[in-house]
Amino acid sequence: MSRLKLYYSLTKPGVLYGNALTAAAGFLFASKGNINGWLFVALCLGTTFVIASACVLNNYLDQDIDQKMARTKNRALVQGTVSGRGAVAFSTILGILGLIILAVFTNPLVIAIGIIGFIDYVVLYGMLSKRLSMYGTLVGSISGATPILAGYCAVTGTLDTGAIIVFAILFLWQIPEFYSIAVYRQAEYKAAHVPVVSVIKGITYTKRQITAYTFLFVIASVLLFVYGFTGYVYLIVMAGFGCYWLRLAIAGLRTHHNDPWARAMFRFSLIILLAFCGLISIDAWLP
Repeated sequence: MSRLKLYYSLTKPGVLYGNALTAAAGFLFASKGNINGWLFVALCLGTTFVIASACVLNNYLDQDIDQKMARTKNRALVQGTVSGRGAVAFSTILGILGLIILAVFTNPLVIAIGIIGFIDYVVLYGMLSKRLSMYGTLVGSISGATPILAGYCAVTGTLDTGAIIVFAILFLWQIPEFYSIAVYRQAEYKAAHVPVVSVIKGITYTKRQITAYTFLFVIASVLLFVYGFTGYVYLIVMAGFGCYWLRLAIAGLRTHHNDPWARAMFRFSLIILLAFCGLISIDAWLP
C-alpha cells in the first residue's frame, strides 16, 4: 500500500464520509432550496478536514486497544507502517487547515461547534469515557451529532428549534447503531478491556437500551414534521422506516440469535441514516 493510502486510512474513511454526509444534509436542509454554493463547498471541506484530524488523532491514541481487536489490528499505526509522529503531524495539518477554512468562509458558531466536536471525540470520548465508563457511547455521540449541527448553523448562524431537533436525531440514532456493534463484537471489546455496555451490563440490558433509544429516535425524527420543518413525504417515509427499525429492535428482545439480529440492526441503521439525510436534503422540493 502506498504512503498516501496508508495516511488516508488513518482518517477512518467510513466514519469520515458518514459525518461529511450529515454535515451536507444539515446545510441543504437549512438552505430551504436557496443554496449558497461556495459556502456549501467551504462547509463540507472544512468540516471534513476537522473530522479527519480527530479520526487520525483517535487512531494514534487507540493503538493499545486496536492491537487487541480483530477489526482494528491491521490499522497502519498498529502495524507500524505509519509512525506515531507522522500521524500526529498529519492530524495537526488537517485540523489547522479545516479550522482556517471554517474561519474564513463560515461563522463563529460553526467554528465553535467544530472545536467542541473535536474535543468531545478526542478527549472526552477517546481519552477518557471510552476507556473508563460504559457511558462512553453517549459522550461520543455528541461529537457524532455535531456535523449536521454545523451544516445547519452554517446557513442560519443560530441555534434554533430545527438545529436542536436535527442534533437530537443524530445523537439518538448513534446509540442503537453502536450498541448493535457492541452486541456482535462483545467478545472483542471484552478482550480489549473496553467497558462498552454489552460487556458491563450484558446482552439483555443492551437490547433494552437499543429498543428504548430506537423509540426515542423515531419520536425525534417525527418532530421535524410536527414543528413544521418538513412536509408529508418526509413524515410518511421516516415514520415507515422508523417503525420498521423499532419493530426490528423489539424482535431482538425475544430472539436468542443475538449476532445475526444485531448485525441486521446495524445494517438498517445505515439505511435509515441515508434515507434521513436524503429526505432533508431535498425537502424544499417535496410536498
